Amino acid sequence: MTSTLHRATAWLRTPPGLLTAGLVVLFLNGLFTAALAHGVADGDKGYIQETSGIVFWPFVYLGAKHMVTGYDHLLFLFGVIFYLYRLKDITTYVTLFALGHSTTLLLGVLMNVSVSSYLIDAIIGLSVVYKALDNMGAWRRWFGVQPSAKAATAIFGLFHGFGLATKLQDFQLSPDGLFVNLVAFNIGVEIGQLLALGAILIAMGFWRRTSSFGRHAYLANVILMILGFILTGYQLVGFFVA
Repeated sequence: MTSTLHRATAWLRTPPGLLTAGLVVLFLNGLFTAALAHGVADGDKGYIQETSGIVFWPFVYLGAKHMVTGYDHLLFLFGVIFYLYRLKDITTYVTLFALGHSTTLLLGVLMNVSVSSYLIDAIIGLSVVYKALDNMGAWRRWFGVQPSAKAATAIFGLFHGFGLATKLQDFQLSPDGLFVNLVAFNIGVEIGQLLALGAILIAMGFWRRTSSFGRHAYLANVILMILGFILTGYQLVGFFVA
């Protein structure tokens, strides 16, 4: 028992251990705080509902704040860039995700497409599970095929954006300046995404230069998959209880 605890403690001091621990802490913090309010803090909710007219920069800030603290989005992006080494590839995948995210965020609110945020968030949780299994080579091993990673990133980007759109629709948004405010919010989301992604890439860069990356990459994706299942289960419970 002591030996196992010692090995676990030693692993937590390594780059993959620190990165994984950081993701778990972020996930649990979001699960028991922001998730309880559907991802929008009470103060921000009040501001959104009381705002009328164009307020560009405050909505940029709110969008960036949402993404930086959006553990579900960050977990998915972590899985997406896990095995991407070239900046060109990272840019391609992040752009696909951003296009999907932006499209459904804007259209979902403007067209008032209403679906339970719990169900959408459950699908977002499954997107984390999907990407973790993809990184582990499960689809080729189980079914003999490798689904398009680019298509999956774009499709799940649509769900991630729609998830935020369903949350915003819970508020009494003023139609005065709505489109510009939504564009500003979306710009903030993308800025926050780049900031969070930059931090993840820096951590991944240090980890990849160590021998432990090859030894623990599979384990990291197992943990990612488990977090995705927890997120999905939490949202499904919320759907049936609420």
